Amino acid sequence: MADAMGASHYTELNGLRFHYLTWGDPKHPLLVCLHGLRSYGRTFSGLAAVLQDRFHILALDQRGRGETDWDPARSYFTPTYVADLEALVAHLGNPRFHLLGHSMGGMNALLYAQRNPGRLLSLVLEDSGPEAHANISPGLERIIGELQKTPLAFADRAAARAFWRSVRPGVTDEAIESRVENSMVERDGQIVWRHDQEGIAACRIAQAQAKERLDLWPAIDTIDCPTLVVRGARSDYLDAARVAQMCARNPKVSAQEVSGAGHYVHDDDPVEFNRIVSDFLRQF
Repeated sequence: MADAMGASHYTELNGLRFHYLTWGDPKHPLLVCLHGLRSYGRTFSGLAAVLQDRFHILALDQRGRGETDWDPARSYFTPTYVADLEALVAHLGNPRFHLLGHSMGGMNALLYAQRNPGRLLSLVLEDSGPEAHANISPGLERIIGELQKTPLAFADRAAARAFWRSVRPGVTDEAIESRVENSMVERDGQIVWRHDQEGIAACRIAQAQAKERLDLWPAIDTIDCPTLVVRGARSDYLDAARVAQMCARNPKVSAQEVSGAGHYVHDDDPVEFNRIVSDFLRQF
């Protein structure tokens, strides 16, 4: 049943049972939203509330997250996520659509755009882009450190809430409650992760420490649709110089900053993030 939190759907893609949420009239243009590393589709419910009069919004629980199956083989790498998105698009009837991705979701969106020219009507990258060639950003170092130190269980919801506040000090209280509700579950008297914390952490750490990391700069060069980069001005993950380089390499890429936000823009300043994305999509 559809409500403010979205209508739930399940389908099998690449051997796993996937869950996704939708808002708005299916007759409207489709906007697919891809969440970040330890997030879930419902994180975009605030954006969906703003856009659902004009768009049909679909937010995917990517493999290992939310209500989607964990991967027994623990293949939590960018090409695998992109294969899942390609399978979802085929399941939907291969429409042309708008695509938005935050952080890891933005990396997935970029590789999808490179592999599927002509498919996207527009692309929004929320604090996401190609990694620097020479080094790892402070934000990625922070994320890797978080993954290495994250407990697998908590005594109660108060402890879980305190953990999320300790690693996301800038996000709203509503965002913290959403993370506790949607990324955690009670099991055997403890609060544990709903997502595959161990598998996701192992894959992201391996990807970051690989001698040859995924190069998404060629994807920037080949983008063939209007693209907006929304950077948090206080982001430690995506620096302003890299955003300027993205814009310089492809005239279809433009950028805006949200002054009060860090890497988690839609959680740090949801009102401004929603306004910027809504204004960008008015051209379509």
